Amino acid sequence: MEGSDHAFRVLVEKYRNDLFRVIYAVLRDQKEAEDATQEAFMKIYTSLPQYENQGLKTWMTRIAVNHAIDVKRKRERRREEVSDRITAFELPAEQETVESAIIKKEQHDLIKKRMNELPTNYRDVIYGFYIEEKSYQQMAEEQQVQVKTVETKLYRARHWMKQHWKEDDFS
Repeated sequence: MEGSDHAFRVLVEKYRNDLFRVIYAVLRDQKEAEDATQEAFMKIYTSLPQYENQGLKTWMTRIAVNHAIDVKRKRERRREEVSDRITAFELPAEQETVESAIIKKEQHDLIKKRMNELPTNYRDVIYGFYIEEKSYQQMAEEQQVQVKTVETKLYRARHWMKQHWKEDDFS
C-alpha cells in the first residue's frame, strides 16, 4: 500500500500542471480549477483499478475534463437558481438594466481574453461587432467591402468559435 501511495504522489507531481491547465481551460477560474484538479486526482486514484493500459495521460485527462465539465454545469445550475430567486422578487427596471450591463460586460471581457486565439482574419470582425458594437454597415464601410462580406466573415468567425470554444457561451 505504501508503495502505491508513493507512486501515486509521483504521478500527481508529474501531471498536476497538465491537468490544471486542461481544467482551467474549461472553468476559467483559478481557485475553482485548483479545487477541481485536486478532486480530479481523487477520482483518478479511486478509478485506478479500472485503468486498462490505454495511455495513462489520455485517461487521466479524460477524467479531469469530465470532472471540470461537471463542475461547470453545477456552477451554471447554481447561477440559474440564484437568478430564478432574484427574478421571483420582481426587481425594478433599474436592477434589470444593471444586471444586463454586468452580463454584457462579462461577455465582453471573456471575448477580449479569447481574442488572441482567433485567426487574424476573424479577429477584426469579432472585435468590431462585439467589442466596439459596430453595425455590419459601419464595418463594411471601414473595410471598404460589401455588407455581405462582413456578414460572411462574422458567420465564419462564430462557426470557428463554436468549434473551438464549445463549453463557453458567446451568444
